[in-house]
Amino acid sequence: MARVRAQIEAVEEQTARGAEGARETFRLVVVQTELERVKFLVRGFLRARIAKIDAHPLHVLLTHTALLSPSELHYARHHQSLLAAHYSASFLASFPPQLQRLDDAAAGGVSMVSTPDPDTAVFCRVLRDVGEVLVEGTDAAFEMRRGDVYVVRWSAVREVVLNGDVELI
Repeated sequence: MARVRAQIEAVEEQTARGAEGARETFRLVVVQTELERVKFLVRGFLRARIAKIDAHPLHVLLTHTALLSPSELHYARHHQSLLAAHYSASFLASFPPQLQRLDDAAAGGVSMVSTPDPDTAVFCRVLRDVGEVLVEGTDAAFEMRRGDVYVVRWSAVREVVLNGDVELI
């Protein structure tokens, strides 16, 4: 983000000075267009991260705090506190005290924390040769080689993503 901000400032400075000739004007237009494209991609990326936090705030806070930026962590905590206050005011206050916790697994061993579906499809790129990967629940197996891109179940590639051999895209 710092590089994008620096580039924006440089373009604004050059624009304020005025372009010298058609080539310089064209170059500024191309750079400004590219900056707008990068800003659009970053905003989309941030919207996707916030949507994931919104969908499963308690799960994110219990398991993935190390992966969040400070502002995302603040957002997740604030969002969860608002949800807890709303749930308490709406219906939890009328439950017995032992059933009022949101992170409780007492109801027959069923967790109250909603988690993402492990069988959700993800896009991933192979950074290092992994070898054969089995997709649980199917007879499908495939060879993951460096540079390949796949759409596959998260549960099938979770371990290799966490090891750093594969990245999500």
